[in-house]
Amino acid sequence: MWFTVVSVGFLTVGVVSAAWVAVDVFRHPQRMAIMNVVWPLTMLFGGIVWLLLYLRRSRAVAGRGTGRGSSMAVSVAIGTSHCGAGCAIGDLVGEFVLVLFPLLGTLVGRGTFYQDEIFAGWIIDFVLAFALGIVFQYFSIAPMRGLGFRAGIVAALKADTFSISAWQVGMYGVMALAQFLVLPAFFGGRADVVTPEFWFVMQLAMVAGFATAFPVNWALIRTGVKERM
Repeated sequence: MWFTVVSVGFLTVGVVSAAWVAVDVFRHPQRMAIMNVVWPLTMLFGGIVWLLLYLRRSRAVAGRGTGRGSSMAVSVAIGTSHCGAGCAIGDLVGEFVLVLFPLLGTLVGRGTFYQDEIFAGWIIDFVLAFALGIVFQYFSIAPMRGLGFRAGIVAALKADTFSISAWQVGMYGVMALAQFLVLPAFFGGRADVVTPEFWFVMQLAMVAGFATAFPVNWALIRTGVKERM
């Protein structure tokens, strides 16, 4: 029961923070339009910590600047969060799509290469997260560089392929540890997708994804592959 209460509490903080930020960016739009979508999405897993990042480092320049005056660490944190927003919505949609349409698992190898449904979910999550991450990056990098559609997609792929992959490595690592070891050992089994416990663990996994993607984004920004945000 205590684990359920903790899970519901953290999820509530994430949802409330996302709703507040969604209203705030509507009233005070970001200069980079895609960030009006990114910031509410990052609240779903980041909660209070990411809310403070938004209030202190992004909201203050909303509509007037791009945050280029921020330190390298803050710029990388915002850029990594931008990457994480695509991963967040991809994982959210992917998990529920598989619940609603379980036959999709067979399209990604379940029953042929493996039996465990969790791997089907991870594959679908990755595909959606990668696609949405590239779309988010396109709408950031193309306007900043004045690129056309094809050049913008190529630039987005260069900027976010390693970043998204690094994020998913951290996320899947924590999810695997929780679902295969921790939850069965201490709570008698895995957390189902439709439970608050699953999504609380996903919040923790997303933070781990941020940690593994942060140094990758630092390198990409340092070398000029990715823009500072």
